[in-house]
Amino acid sequence: DMEVVGEAADGVEAVELAERYKPDVVLMDLRMPRLSGVEAIRRIRETLPNTHVLILTTYDTDENILEGVRAGARGYLLKGASRQELLAAIRAAARGEGVLPPSVAGRLMNRLQSSASGPSSDLSRREIEVLKLIAEGKRNREIAAVLYLSEKTIKAHVSSILRKLNAEDRTEAVTIGLRRGIISL
Repeated sequence: DMEVVGEAADGVEAVELAERYKPDVVLMDLRMPRLSGVEAIRRIRETLPNTHVLILTTYDTDENILEGVRAGARGYLLKGASRQELLAAIRAAARGEGVLPPSVAGRLMNRLQSSASGPSSDLSRREIEVLKLIAEGKRNREIAAVLYLSEKTIKAHVSSILRKLNAEDRTEAVTIGLRRGIISL
């Protein structure tokens, strides 16, 4: 009940092939050359509203999942999924159903619930100040001087910010902060 009609080497080619073949379902990786998977999903959904996109990737951070779903993906599956899981997900996406592994669905629920009380509900006022200064490109030593705190205290705040925002590094923390409206430039 399935046929592979194309395989793309990058995001631009994925969009071109989707427009040419108009498939029921597109399997899309998030990290591709020339055009990101998220942007490719957005373009496919704009031109082919009846084509359902299922993300198939190794990246499972909350931001990646949310970006893909916001762009129009019907579901998200990790590349380690079994053949049966993959086929079931493709069939579900073809019916227009959402597809999320339980672990991913649980994390998204937690994330949505924690952000329901406001964009900065988890960060203290001081952590928001530190995040703003990080966004300005300041290093820990400079932030400590501005806030009249020790560098050790700033490191503790940065660690707390990364943990609370589920960010891998300072750059991702700033990106998340901007997206959630916690800080602005």
